[in-house]
Amino acid sequence: MTAIDSVRFQRASDQSLLVYFGEQITVAAHRRVLKLLRLLQLEPIAGIRNLHPAYCSLLVKFDALQTSHEAMEAALRTYIARLEDFPLPNPRKIEIPVCYGDECSPDLEEIAKLRRITPEEAIDLHTSATYTVYFLGFAPGFAYLGDLPEALAIPRLDTPRRKVPAGSVAIAGRQTAVYPFSTPGGWRLIGRTPIAMFRPELARQTQPKALHDMSLLSIGDHVRFTRISREQFAALHRQ
Repeated sequence: MTAIDSVRFQRASDQSLLVYFGEQITVAAHRRVLKLLRLLQLEPIAGIRNLHPAYCSLLVKFDALQTSHEAMEAALRTYIARLEDFPLPNPRKIEIPVCYGDECSPDLEEIAKLRRITPEEAIDLHTSATYTVYFLGFAPGFAYLGDLPEALAIPRLDTPRRKVPAGSVAIAGRQTAVYPFSTPGGWRLIGRTPIAMFRPELARQTQPKALHDMSLLSIGDHVRFTRISREQFAALHRQ
């Protein structure tokens, strides 16, 4: 089977096409999504308006007056055939300070109970992994990070919260994330960071072209969470 044989195309609308690199969340699928995204950013195809990466797929939105599904698929196939030899730069390494415990971790005790571990073991597990930013979605600056250690994997809440504080570090399934804003949410809250995930002030500094340019994290980044004290949290929060 060649690289292109393992790819599936699906029409998502009259002006969009989904490119699937499998049906499961894997690092290999993520890297192929990232490679196609980067290649299309470097060498744009005429008619493409937007690109939206996900775990195993890339949604390609195009101008239906300028091209068609058939023509877009044919063009994408030539790009996909080049992915094996297309190099990715070394990922950025980002450390996010997190305060665990007390009011910063309203679900920590329940997480530990359900996983039959202690709260300290849950924290150690969460800080032990290096996570990959698979994609951004849900809200500006909200990065989906994987893979959470299996021993910490847990379902979402049965009833989502109406309000999750900004900076809340949460887990669900084999994923972890940071809520950039105060929003409703159903992930379990294990800690909180004082670091802003979404920074609109960057619009004045670098004139970004899209919301993701104002996010601390970008697709492909490698992330580690580091434990800080309540005093360190307060000091960083004031900055």
